[in-house]
Amino acid sequence: MRKPSIFRAILAGGMSLIGVAMAATEKPNIIFIMTDDQGYPVVGAHGHPWIKTPHMDEMHDQGIRFDRFMMGSTCAPSRAGIMAGVHSIRNGVTHTIYERERLNLEATTIPEVLKPAGYVSGVFGKWHLGDEAPYQPENRGFDEVFIHGAGGIGQAYKGSCADVPRNSYFDPVFKHNGTFVKTKGFCTDILFQATLSWIEKVKDRPFFAYLCTNAPHSPFVAPPKYSKRFEDRGFNPKVAAFYGMIENIDDNIGLMLEQLEKWDLMDNTIVIFTSDNGMTTGGCGMRKKQGRPQVKLGEDENGDAMMSYNADMKGLKSTVDEGGVRVPFFVRWDGMIKEGRTVDTVVSYLDILPTLADLAGAELKGKQDFEGRSLKPLLLEKDPSWTDRFLFQHVTRWDLRDDPDKWKWKNYSVRNQRFRLVEDALFDMQNDPSQNVDVSDKFPEVASEMKKAYEKFWDDARPLMINEDVPLAKEKPFHVDYNKQKETIGIPLWKK
Repeated sequence: MRKPSIFRAILAGGMSLIGVAMAATEKPNIIFIMTDDQGYPVVGAHGHPWIKTPHMDEMHDQGIRFDRFMMGSTCAPSRAGIMAGVHSIRNGVTHTIYERERLNLEATTIPEVLKPAGYVSGVFGKWHLGDEAPYQPENRGFDEVFIHGAGGIGQAYKGSCADVPRNSYFDPVFKHNGTFVKTKGFCTDILFQATLSWIEKVKDRPFFAYLCTNAPHSPFVAPPKYSKRFEDRGFNPKVAAFYGMIENIDDNIGLMLEQLEKWDLMDNTIVIFTSDNGMTTGGCGMRKKQGRPQVKLGEDENGDAMMSYNADMKGLKSTVDEGGVRVPFFVRWDGMIKEGRTVDTVVSYLDILPTLADLAGAELKGKQDFEGRSLKPLLLEKDPSWTDRFLFQHVTRWDLRDDPDKWKWKNYSVRNQRFRLVEDALFDMQNDPSQNVDVSDKFPEVASEMKKAYEKFWDDARPLMINEDVPLAKEKPFHVDYNKQKETIGIPLWKK
């Protein structure tokens, strides 16, 4: 087994963080945990009044928290940007369904970048970048694959995007390295178990574990012991299950960290926790465009109203307001990162691939022009230099076969360190983080510059939206392959 104790030994000798990074000879393991539709607010450390997340809070307190981390506004676009380091519409991903969730086959992915540096890679849970064989993770660089289909367990849509028929959150079927397997238990518990089972087998080598839970995405289903606490306090069942799924995720994070400690891996393992977009509308009881904490969810034991909480942000999932794209992003790397530090620099999901490559000592080489930047200076340097930039977001998700150019000036946003432009409205996010006052008249030159930059971004990206006119597939691969396997060898029970 690799010995990571060099990091603590170097720190004990008084070397700087950069000195540690230069002196370390071991490549760090990487565990990337991403929840689905949780968003920024539903973390205890972010001030949520009802949720209890001690292990997420531990991640928040014992590592570095990027407090203004921006994802895409929905599931597949965020994953496309993470996996390829290029904005989703430059990858062809403009929706979560209709073949528009398929990641451009020319894109180089995180595991493909890490593999030449000696890494093995595993994906567990939600892939959502194409269910047809060429798009599946085993053909995009992953060595271990334990996934469901579509964008959620049991989902099915027109075209190829579909999970196995009649799948559910309890005792679900997953596709494990090409074979469908039946599991016993709740989906989130199983995904963490599968990840740890694989890590135990490969822990003598540098590894990248990409763990993407489908929870707390709808349908809102949680183990009864997790939802009961909220139901007993008067929350409606959907909200109770939404919160319950998150507390279940939190418990699993705790079990994972405990196991990593037992394996003596924490000193040389980068553990990242995040979410794929803003908080979902259904789970919090709020309307999408409202996204403000003023919806009654129930009454507590004293008869006081329990209200939705969105951390005083405007917007939820499927919007380009701050609440639609801001997510938690906690990085823990014991022995390397000084604990308890907040980074307020506005950063992006496009930065994940360059960062992981940089930390792993892998060459950032691919078929695409990577748009993100390495966050290594913000992680390891005391006074890092960082040049401001524009970050672009668009909800996309226009109707099937609609002309994308009709949506060029709709549902888009431009963000830099101080301002957010949402269509024609400009907000000073440093002085008005809740987006209450349009200051475009006060800063017309800022709004104009942002619009010009966005127009160039769109025009350059428009020819790269390669999935817009693709015919819908006649077959759903997960349905076809599952039924074929069921008729031949059956669906075996998964063994750790």
